[in-house]
Amino acid sequence: MANSVKRLSHHISLKLPIKRFRVLHYSASSTNQIEYSKWDNGGGTFHKSACIDPTVLIEIGAVVHSKAVLGSNILVGSGTVIGPEVTIGHSTKIGYNVALSNCSIGDSCVIHHGVCIGQDGFGFFVDDKGSMMKKPQLLNAIIGDHVEIGANTCIDRGSWRETVIGDHSKLDNLVQIGHNVVIGKGCMLCGQVGVAGSVTMGDYITLGGRVAVRDHVSIASKVRLAANSCVTKDIREPGDYGGFPAVPIHEWRRQVASRYRISKKAIL
Repeated sequence: MANSVKRLSHHISLKLPIKRFRVLHYSASSTNQIEYSKWDNGGGTFHKSACIDPTVLIEIGAVVHSKAVLGSNILVGSGTVIGPEVTIGHSTKIGYNVALSNCSIGDSCVIHHGVCIGQDGFGFFVDDKGSMMKKPQLLNAIIGDHVEIGANTCIDRGSWRETVIGDHSKLDNLVQIGHNVVIGKGCMLCGQVGVAGSVTMGDYITLGGRVAVRDHVSIASKVRLAANSCVTKDIREPGDYGGFPAVPIHEWRRQVASRYRISKKAIL
């Protein structure tokens, strides 16, 4: 009996340091842990300071951070992260693995899988020695109502003005919108379009697949650009454009026809 007591005492004495270590380990992070809770409707995680309508569905694996505001009837897909102070309007649907930060999303939007909104734009100062220093990226991205954003599209936050996507605009998959870009209402941007920083676009503009727009240019309302076109200077008149650099569509067609005739004569 005495030997059994000795073995038990020895066993307890060996375990005590481990128990104390574990208690200290969890108590160190307990303050952070209690800030987040499980959302009953879907099983996701939310910060206690977030303002979330009871009708919101937050799927398991999604996280809503501090002071975010989510309106009614929103769906947040698994793996999505909604950053601090992000605002989302009612009836918006957010797919899987979406990252939202420094932004506001309007009502009745559709944000497809893998979209990133509100990350820093690509901006650097270069000094005389060629060293680079990051420009401050401190403003937000504002997405209007009834906007649809395709999978893996990226929309940067603003630096000197807010990045804006107007109401009822539709962006296809793999679209890149740089910082400070302002896009009007009812615009359509097809797959792999790239819009560089500080571009201003009017309303009801259509950009075909893989259109590129250089930085700091303006495009008037009701402009349509053919696929693979490149905008290198302001477009001030509505109409159809194409080519690299983009010109009025009839002029671009003449250029293509002329090159075709020249190449055909060279072959002959």
